[in-house]
Amino acid sequence: MIRVQREDFDIGAEIEALTGGDREIGAVASFVGITRADAGDGPPITAMTLEHYPAMTERQLAEIEAEACRRWDLTASLIVHRHGRLEPGERIVLVVTAASHRRAALDACAFLIDWLKTKAPFWKREETDAGTRWVAARAADDRAAERWQGEP
Repeated sequence: MIRVQREDFDIGAEIEALTGGDREIGAVASFVGITRADAGDGPPITAMTLEHYPAMTERQLAEIEAEACRRWDLTASLIVHRHGRLEPGERIVLVVTAASHRRAALDACAFLIDWLKTKAPFWKREETDAGTRWVAARAADDRAAERWQGEP
């Protein structure tokens, strides 16, 4: 399941809705991305704006999720990604994977996080007291995604 939305999400409610008492699920893995104030290479971030083209973004997220389901035996998966202006401490993304066994849930969750970071078409603009700047791709994110190039 994929959702791109402006509003915040409730992590517990999202996991409960996804798993819904399914007795075949033996493991749930999740990741929550949160807006940071520390960019690591400049002044503190006061806000970040995520922009996207809805049809293109949703299609790409669905392809990424489908790839995770192809590689691992998942019972369910969820990607919720926010857009719009977010301040430090606000949630950006939720990834949840559910499977019969922990390894599939954990690996699929890590895969989704890495591929979302490098392949999801969101454009990020950081605001600081010194002005605004577009966020460039980071080599470390590309290296993390490269580990998933082969089959699991």
